[in-house]
Amino acid sequence: MNYLNLIAMAVPTDGTGFTFWLGAMAMMAASVFFFLSMNSVDAKWRTSLLVSGLITFIAAVHYMYMRDAHAAGDSTTVFRYVDWILTVPLMCVEFYLILKVAGATKSHMWKLIGFSTIMLVTGFFGESGWDGGLLNASMWGLLSGLAYFYIAYEVWLGSLKKLAEAAGGNVLKAHKTLCWFLLVGWAIYPLGYMAGTDGWYNGIENVLPSMEVIYNIGDAINKIGFGLVVYTLAVSKD
Repeated sequence: MNYLNLIAMAVPTDGTGFTFWLGAMAMMAASVFFFLSMNSVDAKWRTSLLVSGLITFIAAVHYMYMRDAHAAGDSTTVFRYVDWILTVPLMCVEFYLILKVAGATKSHMWKLIGFSTIMLVTGFFGESGWDGGLLNASMWGLLSGLAYFYIAYEVWLGSLKKLAEAAGGNVLKAHKTLCWFLLVGWAIYPLGYMAGTDGWYNGIENVLPSMEVIYNIGDAINKIGFGLVVYTLAVSKD
């Protein structure tokens, strides 16, 4: 085999497929980092780092399946939502875990888990059509959006914000950073929903790059970013 053939094999011809592979490798590497870092931080932050590692590990496994589905020309929607139904509630749990030191309760945690699950299940029904025509995509999107806005309100303005302010210091800083991830980083998901559903959403895909690529890059930034915020807090003086 000559050098030209080797170069041709090394250069990806499917940019979208390459982002699936790159996302899987990045998140698997992040998982290893978070798991290995657990023993080097204070015990009160180890569960947070464990959850961070689980988030990126679950995503990495699903990205391998999505890469294969994409290569076969199949839809990745089911794999992506199975990934999200596992990882997004865990990302919400991170708010509870870092605020336990300030008095966050399991009630806070279960509310975040519950509303994030509602957000994803309603989004899945709207995008996949698995609801059997019960509601149109706009209505499912509205229900999903309301659940998201409750989560955003709770962390930005509600009781969790008050707990973060009471904790102060690096805990408050970490909480604010996670809030920005939730507000800005998660903004890609409603765009993807609109691009992938019928009705008044039609046409948005014509003005956006491939939503698979946007999802892949956004997922990696959000999930690895959440973990790095937790890691930074864990190695701080607080």
